[in-house]
Amino acid sequence: MEFRTQVTIDKPPFHIEPCEEILFVGSCFADSIGQRFREEGFPVTVNPFGVMYNPASILHTLQRLTAAATQSAGTATPAPTIAFLTLGTNHVYRLKSTGEIVDNCQKRPADLFREEQLSVAQCVDYLRQSVAVLRILNPHVRVIVTVSPIRYRKYGYHASQLSKSVLLLAADALDGEGSATYFPSYELLMDELRDYRFYAPDMLHPSTQAVDYIWERLVDSYFSPAAKDYLAEWRPLKQALAHKPFNPDSPEYRAFREQTYNKLKDFRKKYPHLAI
Repeated sequence: MEFRTQVTIDKPPFHIEPCEEILFVGSCFADSIGQRFREEGFPVTVNPFGVMYNPASILHTLQRLTAAATQSAGTATPAPTIAFLTLGTNHVYRLKSTGEIVDNCQKRPADLFREEQLSVAQCVDYLRQSVAVLRILNPHVRVIVTVSPIRYRKYGYHASQLSKSVLLLAADALDGEGSATYFPSYELLMDELRDYRFYAPDMLHPSTQAVDYIWERLVDSYFSPAAKDYLAEWRPLKQALAHKPFNPDSPEYRAFREQTYNKLKDFRKKYPHLAI
């Protein structure tokens, strides 16, 4: 007997390779998954201008990154081979005086802003523009769109579901036209895990265990055999680097530390883009 439904993840048209340059832009769920890649030694950039919840603000981040690249700014601008766009909501806030969508209200009075909801067509348009901007940074970039499973209590749970529905339809449109692939992080939590033990104490954000599971499904579906071998090689070395000695001055620990750093040196030769 089966006591849960398992989400089927479509086979992606590409694989993630060891230590690829990856960009994450979107909701705080992008922070969670981006951190997992960072812990595994991938060179990643995560929300360089802060968390962005809606498709318009995601586009604004990418436009700012591209402007820095084309103007040869002093700061390093990533040229990602893979980009994750994590959608949180279709709600946006416009500054009444200018009509512009703002990415952060900066604690200004609420009556300066007008809240709106983007339509499916508007979300699709912003996402298409985002992909086009990413291709300025790297013409061969591969884009993965995902919808954050984090619910928005301030909207009310019904309105939160409606918002997610708009985002899901927009993501499906991009996937259907081949502009991006869709990874079902939303469905993994809502349909497969669907138990409050997989939520953080606020009952809104996924727990560490849930993020771990979503990470495992991502690795299983998107990582190449070489990338999976890389993770297996990296795991014991990562554990050794994180080891906290009882007696750091002992000859045994000094020998262990020297051995670990020699292994790390060899590992870097094999994976020169390791971000550790």
